[in-house]
Amino acid sequence: MFTVVLNARKDEDIRAAGLLLREGQLVAFPTETVYGLGARADDDVAVGELLRVKNRPPDKKLTILIASPEDCALHAAPLGRCAAALAEAFWPGPLTLVVPDASGGEVGLRCPDCEVTRRLLGEAGVPVVAPSANVTGAPPATSAGEVLSVFDGRIAAVLDGGPARLGLPSTVVRVRGEQVDVLRAGAISEERIGAALGS
Repeated sequence: MFTVVLNARKDEDIRAAGLLLREGQLVAFPTETVYGLGARADDDVAVGELLRVKNRPPDKKLTILIASPEDCALHAAPLGRCAAALAEAFWPGPLTLVVPDASGGEVGLRCPDCEVTRRLLGEAGVPVVAPSANVTGAPPATSAGEVLSVFDGRIAAVLDGGPARLGLPSTVVRVRGEQVDVLRAGAISEERIGAALGS
C-alpha cells in the first residue's frame, strides 16, 4: 500500500478523498487546528484500522466531525442551554463539544472552521471520525509532510492543504446540563469559554 498525496486546491482531489473515506479507507486532511486522520464512523473495520495505526486505546472516544452546526442534531440529543451557547459562539471553530447522544451515552462533535474540511465531509456523505494525525502520545501533524513522515504507506491518502492555520488542537469541553468541564485546553482559552457562558 502506498499513500496518495491529493491537492486540496483541486475539486476532483477533494472528491477523491471523500470517496476513499466512503469506501472505508483512512484519509488524513487539514483542519484549521491540526491535520486529522479520518475514518468512516459507521464502519467498524475502518475505525479499528484507525485505532491500530494510531496505537490508540479502543476505549478512548473518537470525535465526529460535522460539516455544519445543524448536523449536530444527527448525532446528539437536543443541546441544552450551555452547549447551545458554546456551539453558537465557537462553531465553526476549534471547539470539540462532548454532549449527550440520543441513546443516553455521549458523543464528541466538532464543526471545523476550514472550508476544505467541510467540503470533504460533504463529499464523503457519511459520518467521519477524525482524531489528530499522529501516533498516540506524539505531537499532532500540522502539515501533509508531517503526516507522511509517520503514516506513509499506512493510510490511503493525505489531502494536502498546506500548513494548518492554528497549529493547536481543539479545546474539548464536556457539557452535561449546566455542568461544563474543560477536558483539554486548546485553541480556545478557558476564559473565552467562560465568557461565552456569561460567567
